[in-house]
Amino acid sequence: MLIAPGRYIQGPGVIDEIGRLLGGRYKNAFLIGGRRTLALVGEAVSGQLERNGAACRAELFGGEACQDEIDRLSAAARAAGADLIIAAGGGKAIDSGKTVAAGLDLPMAVLPTIAATDAPCSSVAVVYSPQGVFEKVNFLGRNPDYVIVDSQIIAQSPVEYLVAGMGDALATYWEADTCRRSQSRNAITGGWPPTRSALALARLCYDTLLEHGRGALAAARRGVVSQDLEAIIEANVLLSGLGFESGGLATAHAVHNGLTVLPAAHGRMHGCKVAFGLIVQLVLEGRPRRDVEQVLAFCAEVGLPASLAALGLAEASRDDIRRVAEATVQAGETVHNTWFKVEAAMVEAAIWAADALSAA
Repeated sequence: MLIAPGRYIQGPGVIDEIGRLLGGRYKNAFLIGGRRTLALVGEAVSGQLERNGAACRAELFGGEACQDEIDRLSAAARAAGADLIIAAGGGKAIDSGKTVAAGLDLPMAVLPTIAATDAPCSSVAVVYSPQGVFEKVNFLGRNPDYVIVDSQIIAQSPVEYLVAGMGDALATYWEADTCRRSQSRNAITGGWPPTRSALALARLCYDTLLEHGRGALAAARRGVVSQDLEAIIEANVLLSGLGFESGGLATAHAVHNGLTVLPAAHGRMHGCKVAFGLIVQLVLEGRPRRDVEQVLAFCAEVGLPASLAALGLAEASRDDIRRVAEATVQAGETVHNTWFKVEAAMVEAAIWAADALSAA
């Protein structure tokens, strides 16, 4: 099975297409976004919709994708009589908006203002505690109807978000390849194995990062859109989204979830923790040295963390890492998509070994 959003539109200035795309179909949009996001795109979105015959109410996202916030937003959208949910901003705001739309059985449009995750295209949403600890993944059963990616807006966002997105995308191919080897059941597709197209897209995601990552970073530092930047936005948002959903997840994302048990890691973005989780995965699986070195070299080139210290965990104790490992192998975690049985002690050893590689 291959699953994807209904429409994906990317390019400089495509925010101006929102009215044409959505205004003729819906009458009462409900826009969810953080304070900075609404200041950045709120007027443009509402103005475009209103000029095309649709009202738009903006609602401030509280900052954490927790169940209480999702319930609050759902109640507000229902009270507003919304017939369309628009989620703008980063991964947590988008995941919250997707969950609201699925719960109310409403169509969904996503407007990412950063390219930090592949959340915009996916049919899953991560739920955290109010303190930011991973709790669960919601399988929504539907992808967004529209994903509208304005590359000019993303070019003007802080560079660290783009780098984090590359970290998230970096794991896509390797996790899909693990699922291919193990022939594990993909929970997102209801157990169907990946198509050849999904695996090819996952590999294209990886190759795009290696080819265009450095150039995209240079363009983003100047706040300009280049072909390199367009390629990396597509890799971070679309290719990674298609690749992970239809290809499957493995150890890299499970380690990310495990790291959330340590408060010191909460300040690091999702993709940064996934990048380190990928190095752990490659060590755990005994991948060829050339592959490990290629990933390490890419992390060094674009500034992704390849060690515990780079994640702000230089003082992590043996007990801390043991807790991370135990959380990584909880029942239902994607580490169990590996082609051999994985236990906490193995993950703990792989974390320390991966950490040591950055100093080698």
